[in-house]
Amino acid sequence: MIEHVARPRAGTRWRRAAGALCWLAAASTAAWAVLRLAGLDRGPLVQALAFTPYVAAWSPVPLVLALALRRRWPALLAAVASVALLGVVAPRAIASTPPRVSGPTVRLLTANLLAGAADPGTLVDLVRRHRVDVLAVQEFTPRAQAELDRLGLATLLPYRQLNPLDGTPGSGLYARFPIGGAGVRTHRGAWGFTQAYGTVTVPGAPAVRVESAHPAAPYALDQTGHWRADLAAQPPATPDGALRILAGDFNATLDHGPLRALLRTGYVDAADATGQGLVGTWGPYDGDPIPPVTIDHVLVDRRIAARAVDVLRLPGSDHRPVLATLTLPAG
Repeated sequence: MIEHVARPRAGTRWRRAAGALCWLAAASTAAWAVLRLAGLDRGPLVQALAFTPYVAAWSPVPLVLALALRRRWPALLAAVASVALLGVVAPRAIASTPPRVSGPTVRLLTANLLAGAADPGTLVDLVRRHRVDVLAVQEFTPRAQAELDRLGLATLLPYRQLNPLDGTPGSGLYARFPIGGAGVRTHRGAWGFTQAYGTVTVPGAPAVRVESAHPAAPYALDQTGHWRADLAAQPPATPDGALRILAGDFNATLDHGPLRALLRTGYVDAADATGQGLVGTWGPYDGDPIPPVTIDHVLVDRRIAARAVDVLRLPGSDHRPVLATLTLPAG
């Protein structure tokens, strides 16, 4: 007697495949949410977590899929993951209420010059057009310094603390107002990035310590330790002391634990505070198929009011300059 083995019907196979797809989509989103919320930025996850805003934007898709296919438990998992991811990302697009301060307004611009390859004429034009008071530069070279001076930056911003170096380690700080207590910090990472700093005296306000920040980049697995150490070495805010501003290429987004830890010392991310925290500042913009991420920041003391942030363009650099309009407390 010949026995016939019943094969699953096409409808049954489709339901099973749809259920597996729902679980896969929901579980992957939930896993990302756990990694982000738990601060598990280690190894290859350091680079991956920089793209959390894109995952958050995609996170409702598994929920819609599960609801459309009437898969209750995958829908519940996807809903929790989506709420978690959107909850940490979406507020960056919403401006918060700044502190009430009545001191002078300062316009601060930070720009990574890509080993001096950025167009100096555009940078000087940005300073002139936006009436910049303080300029922080990274990857600052002797040639860049000479070209900027030739084009008139020394007249626009006559006070300075500069450490131009060939390649990428150099740093600089320019200001319209006097700079005192200046110096240079050197990181121990493979690239030896430096950070120029100084105390800027703005008429009508307390002195403010400004530093051109540039921690190591986590571009390879063996560099993530340097990246973490350099971020931990950034000067913390001093809520009961002098005002501080850190501005530059942090090689970290607000989804990285070390940067959030620095913020908890008493800083505010100016772009986040003004609803511009999701605007990408590094692509790179040289044709590589990498979506922009936000790694250039202006971190200000919580007593300073961030009024506006604009992300500009600088030909020749793979970063976009960040212009922050700030109101200082009255001095």
